[in-house]
Formats: sequence, C-alpha cells, structure tokens
Amino acid sequence: MNTAAKLSAYGVVLALVAGGGWATGTAVGPHPGAAGVPGGEDAGHSDTHGGTVAEAAHGKQDHEPAGLASTRGGYTLTPTTTALTPGTTAPFTFRILGADGAPVTAYDVEHEKRMHLIVVRRDTAGFQHIHPELGADGTWTVPLTVGDAGVYRVFADFKPSGGEATTLGADLFAAGDFRPAEYRPSHVAEVDGYRVELDGELAPGASSEVTLTVTKNGREVTDLQPYLGAYGHLVALRGGDLAYLHVHPDGEPGDGRTAAGPAVTFFAEVPTAGTYRLFLDFRHEGKVRTAEFTVATGEGSHR
Repeated sequence: MNTAAKLSAYGVVLALVAGGGWATGTAVGPHPGAAGVPGGEDAGHSDTHGGTVAEAAHGKQDHEPAGLASTRGGYTLTPTTTALTPGTTAPFTFRILGADGAPVTAYDVEHEKRMHLIVVRRDTAGFQHIHPELGADGTWTVPLTVGDAGVYRVFADFKPSGGEATTLGADLFAAGDFRPAEYRPSHVAEVDGYRVELDGELAPGASSEVTLTVTKNGREVTDLQPYLGAYGHLVALRGGDLAYLHVHPDGEPGDGRTAAGPAVTFFAEVPTAGTYRLFLDFRHEGKVRTAEFTVATGEGSHR
C-alpha cells in the first residue's frame, strides 16, 4: 500500500478546458508541456511502479504520464471489441499480449486486485473504476455499462508476474447523439447526501498536499471503510490529452496513525500546469462513492 509522496500513474481520459468549463477533447497525444514522445506513458499503481513521483524517487528521468498508448514495454492491450451500446450492460473482454504475441496469464496482486480498469468518457463523464476477472486463457471479463453515447477511454493497470507494472489505454466507441459535458472549477462535491471538500493547491513538478474532508448531513464522517486497502483513492485527469495520474493517501488503515476520516490526505505531483479533473473514491456504510472536482494548478486552498 502506498504512503506519502507515492504517486502511481494509472492511465486517463481527459478533455480540454475552454471558457471556464470542461469541454470535450478529441485529440490523443501528450500534453504540450509534457516530456517524452507522443503516445508515451509511465506505468503504475503502487510504490513499485513508475508514475511521475515514483520515477523521481528512484532517480529516473522518464516523466511521461500513463495511459497514452495501447502498447508499452512489450505489452499490448487488445479489447475483443471497441463498440459499446449506450444504456445496456454487456461483458467487456480484453487480453494483455506479451512481446511474443501470447496472452499474459499470470499477474501480481496490486492493491488487492490483479487488474484495475478505469473507464471514462473523453469529456470525463461517466467515470468508473472496476475490476475484471481473469480466465485461464488470459481473457479478462467484466460487466460494463455506459449510459450515453461518446468516445470512452479504457485503462488497464496491471503488473505481470516477473515484469514491470504497466498502464495501457485504448478507445471504445458508443454510437449515438453525443452531448459533451462541461465542468466549472469546483472544490466541493455532493454525492448521495455526502459533502466532500478539497483543500490544497496543485503545484506542477512538485509534491502537493491535498486534503479531502467527508461530511454527511453536516456531521463529520469518522468511520470511513477501507477500499482496496486505503481510506480513499484519488485520480487526477489532466486537461488537453489523455494523461492520467493515480494518487494514494498518506497512511493506511491499521497503521496506528491514520484516522478513518473525516479527512483523507494525499501527496500528488502533477507534471504540468493546467486544469485537472479529480475523482475521489471512498467507501462508507458498505458502498463506494465517487466525488468529482475540477481544479487548476496554482488556485490555492478553497476550504
């Protein structure tokens, strides 16, 4: 489980920011301010993988964000189909192929799962963090529902046994009338009667402390439940390309110092200036909920 200043890259879908809102982004490629080659990315979902922070901690100079390519480090993400039907639930299947073209069948457990899958529309609507099941032939399967038409990005975050942790991305397409969502700057989220406030500032190229405080009906929530070995998982989605950063909290359940709310603190390092969409997954009363925020670097505290 990650602790302070352990940022994992995980793969992302982002949209461009325009006119104070969040508009759909259609081009795939690195952010203009990002280092590296087009389509590059760093893998990660734990302190052993590379994200921007982890790479720096290990003395590496590769700062390419995750999820910009379907092939990386000898591994390739291959969905069985890229077509989705809005409003229906259907099995989504895919394989990870090795350098020899054969399906990978052995994976290490990372944060209680062998595969973490992020699905999100390119305008950052419909965010999902789901966990497929692995078949003996190397095929991963998970029920998937998308509510509306549009282009979706799927990110597979995994660590093959004996290999490096990797994050790969691919596009999926849901036909129909697409109406892009827009998002204005926000540091407060309301979800299922919960209120989550974000306090802190994202500084490009530096470790930034951000704290998210959860309340319900005006009362602090002090009994958050562990979710994948943590009291919260924070995902940052960079505007302008499909770069994605996965951030883990300071401390972990049962370590003798980390409270089960109301505040969950993260240390994140975003690679460039810009606007980011943030998604906090937290569990309370047996259910996982997602709080969403839109934050620009250098905005400062809004608590």
